[in-house]
Amino acid sequence: MQKIWYEDSAAYLVFLPLSWLFAFLTYLRRQLYERGFLKRVRINRPVVVVGNITVGGTGKTPVAIWLARQLGNRGLQAGIVSRGYGGSIGSDPVRVTSDSDPSVVGDEAILMARRSGCPVVVHPNRVRAAQDLSMLGVDIVITDDGLQHYRLSRQYEIAVVDGTRGFGNGRLLPAGPLREPISRLDFVDRALVNKSVMRSERAIRGLPADVPVTEFYLKGTIARSLDDSDEAPLARFAGKKIHAVAAIGNPGRFFTFLESHGMQVIEHALPDHANLTEADLRYDDGFDVMMTEKDAVKCSDLTIPRCWYVPVEVAVDQSQDWIDELCDRLSSKTGQDSE
Repeated sequence: MQKIWYEDSAAYLVFLPLSWLFAFLTYLRRQLYERGFLKRVRINRPVVVVGNITVGGTGKTPVAIWLARQLGNRGLQAGIVSRGYGGSIGSDPVRVTSDSDPSVVGDEAILMARRSGCPVVVHPNRVRAAQDLSMLGVDIVITDDGLQHYRLSRQYEIAVVDGTRGFGNGRLLPAGPLREPISRLDFVDRALVNKSVMRSERAIRGLPADVPVTEFYLKGTIARSLDDSDEAPLARFAGKKIHAVAAIGNPGRFFTFLESHGMQVIEHALPDHANLTEADLRYDDGFDVMMTEKDAVKCSDLTIPRCWYVPVEVAVDQSQDWIDELCDRLSSKTGQDSE
């Protein structure tokens, strides 16, 4: 399907009837919320949505972590809600800690709890998760994903866009990678374009002209051993052949990132959120193994030599004045809700 969506394949025509049906249902659902037939729930804290309109990884989770930190630096306590993809959440929302079980809460949620320094609550029902989070005393709720979760009212929407793959063939599921039409971006407050590895003007040509755009990239300079007992600069692995294991939405971006640091990559792409076993990480050729930090969360109980993960940080080249404007807007809303 990735080849059909992103490589100009005419095979998408087979899926067009289903795509038209999906487009109609998507439009109908949005209109039901817009016209009030389906009710939105407003919680007593301002909500910022970090999401996307495409299937697959665009960098939403690192952006959510980065945003929580940015708000914290400006004196606002953020909290994050997530669906808990890859986990098995029960009937009630779950508070996530760095020691939570990834089979229950999902890998992304644990990564956010470890790296954001703020409360994280997971549940498929974003409204219930946000309500539980608000009771923890946070000032602002950030939803990791949830752009299409219209039931939860929000005050600010951020759409994260893959600056390399963009919107593919521009078709809705299953003929293309879109969850919603590109025109959905007309209604977001800001688009953050992930220009990691490279930026393709062709890939983002569909961005609406009026949407404010901020570019970012994911920066990684070191590798840490799976047990966190050692770390090494990525330059140490330049020119060497390594195994790269990735169970993320866009494994190709991770492989290309490693290649950009001079590594000769043997690719092992697995389904997003797949559980990694020792067999997935042990090879008898003596080469080092690299994985993403999100995947490493699921391997904390494994002891495998020469196995490393690469932590990344969001880096923004442009002015962050929009963050200050966002804080002013949300602080005003917080003050109104507390009166």
